[in-house]
Amino acid sequence: MSSDIIHDQNILVLDFGSQYSQLIARRIREFNVYSEILPYNAPMEKIRAYKPKGIVLSGGPSSVYDKDAPLPH
Repeated sequence: MSSDIIHDQNILVLDFGSQYSQLIARRIREFNVYSEILPYNAPMEKIRAYKPKGIVLSGGPSSVYDKDAPLPH
């Protein structure tokens, strides 16, 4: 599979502090789909620049119910 095809199908992994973010990205790549890991607070312009076909929210140690839980920007 050529790199052009791989880069047409890209997935972003937004990392909220998960110990599995690298594993998730690697598993996606095993399907010949390009993936990048960005921090959860990456600027929206940077996320849009990738033109991802999908976004994976990789969990972290905080509960979604915590008052100060991290949120994507």
